[in-house]
Formats: sequence, structure tokens, C-alpha cells
Amino acid sequence: MLARWTAVVLRFRIAVVACWVVVLGVGVWSAVRLPDLTSTSFAVPRSDSDRVDGILVDAFDERPEGTFTVVFRSRNASDARLEARLARAARAVPGARVGTLRDGQGVVYGDITTPLDLQHAKARTDELRAALRNPRGPPAYVTGQPAIQHDLDPILAADLRRGEAIALPIAFAVLVAVLGFSLAVAIPFVFAACTITATLAAVYTVAHRLEMVSYVSNLVELIGLGLAIDYSLLIVHRYREEVLRGAATEEAIVRTMTTAGRAVVFSGTAVAIGLGLLVLMPVPLIRSLGVGGLLIPLVSIVGALTLQPALLSLLGRRGLRTRFHGVLSGADVEGGFWWRLARTIMRRRVAVLVGVSALLVALALPAAGLRLTPGSISALPGDSESTAGFRLLSTHVGNGAVTPIHIVADAGRPSAARGTQVTSAVDRLTDELVADPEVHVVAIGRRTPYIDATGRYARAVVLARHEYGERPTERLVDRIRDRHVRAARFPPGVTVVTGGAPAQGVDFVTRAYGFFPWLVAGALALTYLILLLAFRSLLLPLEAVLLNVLTVGAVYGLLALVFHDPIEAWIPIVLFATLFGISMDYEVFLVSRMREAWDALHDNERAVVHGLERTGRVVTAAAAIMVAAFSGFVAGRVEGLQQFGLGLVFAILIDATIVRALLLPSAMAVGGRWNWWLPGRR
Repeated sequence: MLARWTAVVLRFRIAVVACWVVVLGVGVWSAVRLPDLTSTSFAVPRSDSDRVDGILVDAFDERPEGTFTVVFRSRNASDARLEARLARAARAVPGARVGTLRDGQGVVYGDITTPLDLQHAKARTDELRAALRNPRGPPAYVTGQPAIQHDLDPILAADLRRGEAIALPIAFAVLVAVLGFSLAVAIPFVFAACTITATLAAVYTVAHRLEMVSYVSNLVELIGLGLAIDYSLLIVHRYREEVLRGAATEEAIVRTMTTAGRAVVFSGTAVAIGLGLLVLMPVPLIRSLGVGGLLIPLVSIVGALTLQPALLSLLGRRGLRTRFHGVLSGADVEGGFWWRLARTIMRRRVAVLVGVSALLVALALPAAGLRLTPGSISALPGDSESTAGFRLLSTHVGNGAVTPIHIVADAGRPSAARGTQVTSAVDRLTDELVADPEVHVVAIGRRTPYIDATGRYARAVVLARHEYGERPTERLVDRIRDRHVRAARFPPGVTVVTGGAPAQGVDFVTRAYGFFPWLVAGALALTYLILLLAFRSLLLPLEAVLLNVLTVGAVYGLLALVFHDPIEAWIPIVLFATLFGISMDYEVFLVSRMREAWDALHDNERAVVHGLERTGRVVTAAAAIMVAAFSGFVAGRVEGLQQFGLGLVFAILIDATIVRALLLPSAMAVGGRWNWWLPGRR
């Protein structure tokens, strides 16, 4: 089937390339506009914090995620000029209302509450700052979640450019080392440019309907860069091998697509399954990363089946001519490094299998101490106005000033929240909260903004001493829900729920990790089935799944050793899905080559040796490109992406060296002929 499809593509190769040129243009246009549609929200549908958000929107006409906080360097909270500046600035945001100015021991601050969601509120940040500008008055700093999101976008863009500046030269050097200095080196870059921009165009379309996280562009471009160049390199490398054997151009392309192309399809499918399972997560932030991650391999598969053979046809045989033969461009033959390594593993198969497995298990042990946090504002780069304002508030008021906890009592009917029973319960709750050592400030009242216009809802606003993602604040949320509300003895029929960013963070971690075991089980089962089809074996997919579990465990352990601060909670989940997909790449290419040798020779040892010697160099080169791409995350300034990128780098290094070069061949040597057994096959 692939042979017939490739023949059709070759017949219409000019039209295929033209279509991809159009896609490239649309993708560039979409990439520029995508940040306007993204935001990073930890909202959890159908949770207590989500219910509080709904009440605040419907009854109080405000959203915590859409609230700006303005900080003035002043000591006079009753300054009428500051109140006028704040009121004038609020008029720049539709539906905004001004809160009371408060004294923060060296600063004055006040909230501008809005009914806007995070995405639309952040778009008003520049207008708000322009309205606050006054050269004769004290400087004003606009912070809060919308402003922080607004200021994060250019940081992410700059980090992406820095990451690309690191990855692209390294990728070019590796490609020259493998393919020599020839036109063939350009094909992986053209392929990557087209597939990445096509993916961004697809994400831009989806972002009109679904919430997309702010760093989805970084995810798509850096993971897409590594994946696309790897896929293209492996296909070009196989094409060159077929040409060197004397095949005509079209014959070489067809043969390449039925071998390396087939491996790319199965590899991309495995990656898509791993990342696609994130779409099922009941948390929008992780789900949006899953959408972006799912589109990357799917578009790469489409590109591999259409653009790649067309580019090879245009390259022809002349494009392989080189003036400089790369240090890795020679053929892998008997007597070389990979052949000698494979023979050594065959002789010491049990020792290698046991020793390397023990090493990975030892690396995984520290993962038991991995600490998680839903996020941290203080971890963001400090050179923006919003983070400067946050730090001013943290210093003069407290870390929880920007992200308060909202406790809402639903009395069930209008005016009931003004009754004696409810107000007495709110007073008792306040006493409980004031006595809690983690509580810095509690704000309550008998009218707006603490009682809604109908009198059905009453709320208390709590500032914690620590930031919303820190463990003491998380424990405070738990105490409020489990102890303080109960001790307040609200009358029957009154429902009390806790929300705000700290409660949202707690709900995010609880919901995400409640579903995580199902994600793991689904990834294991579906990956096994895909590899069963790819390898036509019962044992090999099981070996692959077990090796990937060892790799992921080792990566978790290394992250726990490297980062003494908590890891952002989304990272282990997205890392698992990404690693489980990407680590299948080398597995598929290596074992597919072994499968070819087994089908021809029916000798397990010779098949394993042949597969390792024929793919060792190119897989090492592909891994180097992937490490370079993922280093782009590490070179950025956003701590969560640094943690994520370092986890990916660890995984590729472990997978391409310890696992694929040592553990997999030794496991297959021990498995013998059972590696290739499938019921019903002779």
C-alpha cells in the first residue's frame, strides 16, 4: 500500500510541494497570532474552586483570574489622587470596578476587578498601564494574573528564539556529520519548517474553541523540531543507502518509504498515542498540551507520507553528492564500533541485562521524594512590571496578596446571607482563620463586595503568608475545607465552598493525579498494541513497554536529585506521555531493522547484531538532534519549562545510550527466537 501511495505522490510531486508551500505561509501567519489566544489557567471544571469562580462571576460580577492589582510606591492610602488614577484606569477595561486602596507598609495597592476571563483580561493590560501613567505621581505597577500572563508571552517568545538558536546549529552540524556537506542536509530543515508551521496553524484553529496554554508554541516548535528532523534524517539516510546499492531514484524512494517510511508511520503513531491520551485528562491545562502534542506527530506523519517523498524526488541522485564526507557518513559494516559492541553484548547478555536494569532502578529510587507544586509566580523571570509588582507586594504585604483564597457561603435563597445565623457563622469562621498561623489577613463585611446584591451569598477573602503554590498554603486550603468551615457551624442548608488560586491549585493536583494511573494504563496498553502490529511479535512490544517504564522512572529520579525545589505538577504527567511516545522512535527504527534481518536470516543473534550496526550511527545522530532541540527548553527563563526540558534531555540520553545500545540488545539476546513469535505465524 505504501508503495502505491508513494508512486501517486511522485506523480504529483510539484502539486504536493506547492500545497505545502501554501501551508507554510498560513502557518507562519497563524504562529504570529497564536499568543493572543493562549493563557495558562489551572481551572478544574466541576471542582469546588470552579464553583466559587462561577458564583463570583454570576453574583459578584468578577473573576479572580481577571483581577488586576495595582501597586503604588506611596505611604498614603487615603491620597485622593491615587484613587482618581485607579478609577480612571479602570475605565479602560470593560465592566471593571475599583476596590478600596489599602496600606501595605511602604506601598499602597488596590484591585481592579473585571468579569473577563484570563485570556481577554490579559489583552487589556497595556491599556490599563497607559491609563495609569502619570509622570508627576508615584510609579504604578500593574500585576495580578492577567498582567503576569501578558508579560509572560514575550518572555516565552524570546526563550523560543534562544532555544532555536541553540538547536538549529547543532542539528546542522549533526546532519553534515551524517549526510556530508550536500543538498540532502537541507531536506530535514525544509521538512521541519513545513510540519511545524502546519501544526501551529492547526493549534491556532483549535485555540478558537478550546483553552490553550501559553507555552504551547514552545512545545510545538521545539518538540516538533526534534521529531521532524529525526524523521526526515532517518528517511534520507535510508534513501541514500538504497541509492548506493544501485537503485534508480524512484525505486530507491519507494523502497525507502516501505521500510523507513513505514517505521516513521508506526513511530509517529506511538508518539501520537502517548501525547493524545493527555486530551482525555479532566484538566484543561494538561488537555491543551495534549492537543498540541497530538498534532505534532500527526502532522509529521502526513508530511512524511507526502512532502518527504516529493522532496527526495526533487533531490534525486545528484543531491546526495558531497564535497565533504561527514565523520558519521560512512556505512555501518562488520568490524565497526557498533558491530563490536553488539558482539560483546551477545557474549555477556545476562550480565549486561541485569547490570543496566539495576542501574536504571537505582536512578529511579529518588523519584519517591519528588515534590509537586501547581505553580509559582516567584519562579517567573523578575524583569517584567508584573513580577516587580508582585515582589513589592510580597515584601510589604505578603506572598498571598495577589492570589487570595475566596470562601463563599451559599445560603440558598435571597437575603438569607444577611441573616443572623449566617453572619454569626461567618464571624466564627473568621475567628478560626485569624487563629491559623498561615493566615495573614481575613476580610469580611456586611455589604458589597462581601455580600452579593441579592443577599444569597456571603464571602470571606483570605490572604495566606505563603505563595499560592507553596505547601503551607496548600495545607491551609485543606484545613479550611476540612476543619475551619466545620468549626464555624453554618446553619443547615448553607453550602460553603473554597476557591481562588490556592484552592484551584489544590484541585488541579488532586484531579490530575487521580486520573494519572488511568493515563499510564492506557499508554501501556495502546503502545503495546501498536508495537504488536509494527513488530509482528508478542514479546518485543512487552520488552519495549517495560524498558520505557524503566526510562521514565530513571528520569523522575534524576529530576528529584537535580531540583531541590518542587516540580510543577503538570510536568511528570506530560513528561510521561511525551517520553513514552518519543522513546518509541528509536525502538521502532532499531527493531524494524532487526525484523528485516530476521525475516531474511531467521537467526536471532545475527538479526540483533545487524540491526544495531545498521542503525547505531543514525540513531545516535537523531538522538543528538533531539537533545539539542530539547536543550532549547533548558536555555529559557521559565522554570517549569526548564524542568520539562531537562527531563526530556535526560530521557533521550538514557534511551539512546543505555537502553537502546545496551539494554534492548541484551534483552533480545536473552529472548532468542521467542522475540519473533506470534501465534498463527509460521
